[in-house]
Amino acid sequence: MLNAFASAVAEPEIAEPIQGEAIKKDPEIAYNVVLLDDDDHSYEYVIEMLVHLFFITKSRAFRHAEQVDKTGRTIVITCDKPQAIFGKDQIQAYGADPRMPRSKGSMSAVVEPA
Repeated sequence: MLNAFASAVAEPEIAEPIQGEAIKKDPEIAYNVVLLDDDDHSYEYVIEMLVHLFFITKSRAFRHAEQVDKTGRTIVITCDKPQAIFGKDQIQAYGADPRMPRSKGSMSAVVEPA
C-alpha cells in the first residue's frame, strides 16, 4: 500500500529506444521476462503488480497491461538469466486479484532468450 508521501514523488520515466534504434544485447546473458495473458486478472492488478515488482511508472505498466490483453503477452524486462528467473518467480508469487472473485492465483510468466 502506498504511503501518504508516494503521490508527492515524481516517478522517473525510462527512455525507450527510438523505433529502428538497435539495442545491443549479448545473447549469452539477455533473457526476457514475458507476462502471459489470462482472463482472471484485471488491468488494475497488472498495473499494481508491475509497479510494485519492477518499479516502473503506472503509465508504462498500463501500456504493458494493454499489450498483454491485446496480444497475449508482453516483455516486462530484459536482463541476465538469474534476474529474469527471479522476476518470473515474483510474478508467479504475487497472488490472486482481489478485484476478481474467480482469480485463484497469480498470473503466469516465462523466461526466454532475448
